[in-house]
Amino acid sequence: MTEHIKKKLQEEINALEHELSHELPQELKKAVALGDLSENAEYHMAKQRQEFVKARLRQLGRRLADLSLINMNNIPKDKAGLGSTVKVYDNDKGEEIEYKLVTSEESDVATGRISTTSPIGRALLNKKVGDTAVVVTPNGKREFEVLSLTTIHDKAEAV
Repeated sequence: MTEHIKKKLQEEINALEHELSHELPQELKKAVALGDLSENAEYHMAKQRQEFVKARLRQLGRRLADLSLINMNNIPKDKAGLGSTVKVYDNDKGEEIEYKLVTSEESDVATGRISTTSPIGRALLNKKVGDTAVVVTPNGKREFEVLSLTTIHDKAEAV
């Protein structure tokens, strides 16, 4: 699961590093050739892009390092955690909802893939079947009763 994300992040890092080391220096060189740098929009845009690319590379590097620290042995086998599919009963809406707890890069609320860092994701972490999770939302508190749970370990054993 995290290998796919790591690969995607690494591809973005490679593309940005190429831009930083090959494309942006050429753009800067062209802009400098145009003359007066104080009023040179091309030069200023290239410098801004260069700073953005450097900042994004630092951010991606940190995220890649964080993902590398994920240890499957630290993900609970009997409680909701990263990779778990959790079916809950929303007491306020009176309906069953199924969520898959994923990393922030994989989240897609429309398909029920929620980040472990989202309010609902955080509330569901470490819950077992029968537990109640309370989520504080801008519209007030919502209560979810955990009806079923399939952990990432359960899925690995089924394969």
